[in-house]
Amino acid sequence: MNGRINRRIWMAGIGAGLVAAGPTGTSPRPALGGGRSARFRYALNTSTLMGHKLPLDEELRLIAQAGYDGVEVWVREIDAYQEAGGSVDDLGKLARDLGLHIAGAIAFAEWIVDDDAKRHSGLERARREMDLVRRIGGAHIAAPASGATDVEGMDPRVIAERYRALLKIGREQGVLPSLEVWGFSKTLGNLADVACVAVACGEPDATILPDVYHLYKGGSPPRGLRMLNGKAIPAIHMNDYPAEPPRERIDDSHRIYPGDGIAPIGEILEDLEAVGFEGFLSLELFNRDYWKRPAEEVLRTGLAKMKAVAERA
Repeated sequence: MNGRINRRIWMAGIGAGLVAAGPTGTSPRPALGGGRSARFRYALNTSTLMGHKLPLDEELRLIAQAGYDGVEVWVREIDAYQEAGGSVDDLGKLARDLGLHIAGAIAFAEWIVDDDAKRHSGLERARREMDLVRRIGGAHIAAPASGATDVEGMDPRVIAERYRALLKIGREQGVLPSLEVWGFSKTLGNLADVACVAVACGEPDATILPDVYHLYKGGSPPRGLRMLNGKAIPAIHMNDYPAEPPRERIDDSHRIYPGDGIAPIGEILEDLEAVGFEGFLSLELFNRDYWKRPAEEVLRTGLAKMKAVAERA
């Protein structure tokens, strides 16, 4: 982590509600009917179906039919739907009619970059994308370090100032950006780096979007999640990874169904629940082998495997 974190910044983070609100040994919420897996809500990130090349409205129908509670959409899919003549507002109505929550959206606005002109353009892009997400019923959008993944040594306090500007736009649009952990990135590639920026930001609506694979790829101790406030985590991307290739060479294409690899998912879910997490477990995969299988099979299998690991947690 770059930059120095002082007591004033740390206290700002406590005010922002990012630090765990109570002792790490606090009791989890009682299980609901239907088993231990019923403690969580389940979403599908549409990257999981990327290789099927389906229109977004068809994806929504399939996701609902498979039994998911919510969906994370990619903004470029909303754009493609519009370009094909579809209505954004109709998409929102479809999601509501299907009973699907819009758990979040994936976007890549360059809000973090040093170049003033690019950053201004990135903020305007974020404003437009947030408007689309709001119109389909979403309230959160991912904010990764787009444009700065190969940049080393960025001061977390500078990033925090830029994130604060992004949050301001998010409040105006009604869609809040979540700092996303990208394990391959030299900027915001580790949970500690992301938490540092969120703390330094000092805003009460700052949030973090972790990912099981990216925690591993970026070398984040998974139990670090236990130090956060679960209310500041609207969703976590669910997946797993094999023992080979090693962490240094593993990439998105190696993501596999939860429970099929070596990820400590049970510990991750236990820790999230202990700190009051009430967000979505959102299946995000980029596995080309799965793209060769029928979409309905991938959806059913993914949901069943997420529930199975949650049941064991």
